[in-house]
Amino acid sequence: MAPRVVSVEADGGSRGNPGPAGYGAVVRDAETGEVLAERSESLGTATNNVAEYQGLIAGLTAAAELGAAEVDVRMDSKLVVEQMCGRWQIKHPGLRPLAAQAAGLVGRFAAVRFSWIPREQNRHADALANAAMDAAAGRPPSAPTTGQPPATPATGSDPATAPASWEPRPSFTATRLILVRHGETEYTEQRRYSGRGDVPLSEKGRAQVRATGARVAELAPSVGAVLSSPLSRCTATAASIADALGGDVPVRTEDDLIECDFGQWEGRTFTEVREQWPGEMDAWLASPRIAPPGGESFTHVAERAHRVVTGLLTAYPGETVVVVSHVSPIKLVLRDALAAGDGFLHRLFLDAAGISVLDMWPDGGVAVRTVNDTAHLAAL
Repeated sequence: MAPRVVSVEADGGSRGNPGPAGYGAVVRDAETGEVLAERSESLGTATNNVAEYQGLIAGLTAAAELGAAEVDVRMDSKLVVEQMCGRWQIKHPGLRPLAAQAAGLVGRFAAVRFSWIPREQNRHADALANAAMDAAAGRPPSAPTTGQPPATPATGSDPATAPASWEPRPSFTATRLILVRHGETEYTEQRRYSGRGDVPLSEKGRAQVRATGARVAELAPSVGAVLSSPLSRCTATAASIADALGGDVPVRTEDDLIECDFGQWEGRTFTEVREQWPGEMDAWLASPRIAPPGGESFTHVAERAHRVVTGLLTAYPGETVVVVSHVSPIKLVLRDALAAGDGFLHRLFLDAAGISVLDMWPDGGVAVRTVNDTAHLAAL
């Protein structure tokens, strides 16, 4: 009887890119690690990416022939994993038919999960691919390195003698960040620069954060942490969210989430700043490295925000974290997540109590799900 869940380890490569190419794929029982099938083939002359996709297709085909219902695909090709997960575009026309063929095979299973793994955890498939590349180049198979399984194809093995390179599938779940701008203040309504000044929520702002708390609870009933800028407009917003989540997750303040220091522009409107500091305003709009007089540059704010995000990915892998902050830090996180240019900072508008959601994977993959969601504020 075929196991319900199998793992597919696949690899491919070429000697020259393009050059003599081949692929290897191994299908295992996901629970025991027993090898159920191996596939390898020389491809003549091809590129690395083509060979990697062919390895994936061969592995999925073998899993389907075994009658598996679910498949955990493990590959050391970040490109293939990201493209099959829909996070990266398939720009090369030669890869699109292969990706479509792989997607058609994915549709034959109840579930297929893709994981990136380091090359050293993919040694069995790598050895098969290297043997196929050697054959394509017309030379004897490469000698396997210590700990690698033989490159000779086989149909199965005793789980007690499974290659030492096999390990249980690593966690490859995204960490979800729910980014929330604080509720409205008097300065927000008047469109004044509000940086380090501790301006409290207005009456409307307090109503907004109650609605925001309810919306966050809908989006993420289970939350690993709620982090907040130390300013009261953020801590009050974060407290409302924590209450809506049941009060089990305490609010932790993080100094690096504080708003940009606008220096002499604090409390002034854009028009007032333009009138009094026209040259400084032009320079600030032109470069994130320029700070307002007596203030802080966006480049420095970005460094602070990056420290927070990096720390969260380490401390809460695979969990959901709510981050309550201000316009500048949230914009900078979104700019980097979207790989956008600096002009993005002055073109994106973030409403008070707006919600943005992004997923971040351990290998650097990012998916921005929502930007500035304010549907929960419509009735206010």
